[in-house]
Amino acid sequence: MHKTDFLIIGSGIAGLTFAIKTARRFPDKSVTILTKANTDETNTKYAQGGIAVVDGKGQDSFRKHITDTLVAGDGLCNEKIVDIVVTEGPERVNEIIEWGTRFDKDGMGEFLRGKEGGHSENRILHHKDITGAEIERALLEAVRQLSNVTIHSHWFVLDIITQHHLGYLVTKATPDVTCYGVYVLDTENNNVVKVLAKCTLMASGGTGQAYRTTTNPRIATGDGIAMVYRAKGRIENMEFIQFHPTALYETGVSPSFLITEAVRGDGAILRNGDGVAFMASYDSRADLAPRDVVARAIDSEMKRAGTEFVYLDCREMDMEKFVEHFPNIHARCLSIGIDVSKSLIPVAPAAHYCCGGIKVDENGRTSIRNLYACGECASTGLHGANRLASNSLPEALVFAHRCAADMALVVDSVKFNDLVPDWNASGTNDPKEMILITQSLKEMQLIMSDYVGIVRNDVRLQRAMRRIDLIHEETEELYKVATLSPQLCELRNLITIGYLIVKGAQLRKESRGLHFNTDYPDKSEILQHIVL
Repeated sequence: MHKTDFLIIGSGIAGLTFAIKTARRFPDKSVTILTKANTDETNTKYAQGGIAVVDGKGQDSFRKHITDTLVAGDGLCNEKIVDIVVTEGPERVNEIIEWGTRFDKDGMGEFLRGKEGGHSENRILHHKDITGAEIERALLEAVRQLSNVTIHSHWFVLDIITQHHLGYLVTKATPDVTCYGVYVLDTENNNVVKVLAKCTLMASGGTGQAYRTTTNPRIATGDGIAMVYRAKGRIENMEFIQFHPTALYETGVSPSFLITEAVRGDGAILRNGDGVAFMASYDSRADLAPRDVVARAIDSEMKRAGTEFVYLDCREMDMEKFVEHFPNIHARCLSIGIDVSKSLIPVAPAAHYCCGGIKVDENGRTSIRNLYACGECASTGLHGANRLASNSLPEALVFAHRCAADMALVVDSVKFNDLVPDWNASGTNDPKEMILITQSLKEMQLIMSDYVGIVRNDVRLQRAMRRIDLIHEETEELYKVATLSPQLCELRNLITIGYLIVKGAQLRKESRGLHFNTDYPDKSEILQHIVL
């Protein structure tokens, strides 16, 4: 058994920022970070484009950034939260710069600012085309200097501990459901560890692996969202899955390599198989329209022509600037025989970001006491029906700060619950065939991609739900008798994520933002958040 004052699940930008702030505020208290893979293997690491923040200079303003966010969110953003993130973002970004994050500068020492789809001004700070990796590097270095922070890598969190584990019936209607800590599988020795905590932060990242084609790393299996749902916490707006319009098309490669939106911001043009620049026929903003518009346009062009990709044309761009700004994209394309100065890049949409998640308030509190959430696993109200490009990183910083501030007020009033029992693994055996797990995962991803993708309808959603129900039934039977493994637990979590996405999509009788249902092609007059 382990005890810690502050427990953090996840080691991306949200979890690490919270850890730095909390450990410095309470040098005499323990801060523990749990991550199921290597410490730096996070969604943050794979963020290419940058971080959207207003600098107060030139033509840009908070009001413009707020308006751009609200327009992208298609009516479902919480305007108070948008104001909070946009106005508090600059101070939070300055903090990570002080902690060692290096954003690109011009010859005069001023930060370079890019422009991406949906933005009216150049406001995207970046570090070449590996912004997330640079932020992750700097934050990890800062965390490792703090003596009261302990990091456990390859510790897979199984479940949030609540009154349910003390023998009480817990339902959605139960008042004051409380988090006492988590059960964790130490994958290096296959022991289940009980970790008790006064306050817990869920910062477990996204859900991209629910789909066959995704830009997300293999760890993005929605574990935190699934755990909170099982613990009877509130989840909302899961139907809004953002597909990045331009992932590099490579047969059989997973995860897909992302071609950041900043490439189009610098002048790249989308073309169909006939060489026609098609975006202007879908939206007046053409190639710089928001992601939901661009992804649906590409999907339409592919279905019209019966192809699996369209093209991104960079041939007219300044190649010296391209190589300097996008060195990894340039190198990856060259590695598969594509010289972007002469050839078109084949691209297709891929699952990229979950705009819904664990419902939280303005301080990151979930519906479960002493449990907070921030980062991609949380639904703060910022993104609404569609995330504006490069808004997720400032959101994580702002809410990590707010979670830390709020938790600081309550931690001393919380006591450890020493009545929590150890994990009971009696009566289980190693699964005789791993194929039972791997095949179910492939089926899940195929169902989600074919039936619950960019464009949906009621028949597809009904078919998806029936098939997910069957896989759920088979997997739960296996879970009851098999010893624990990350593969089995991730499958269970992804089944829950698939269910939540489909259920949310079935309940939304309209088309809005990232959710487009051909049976309900228009927006409803009623603005509704789907809470499960």
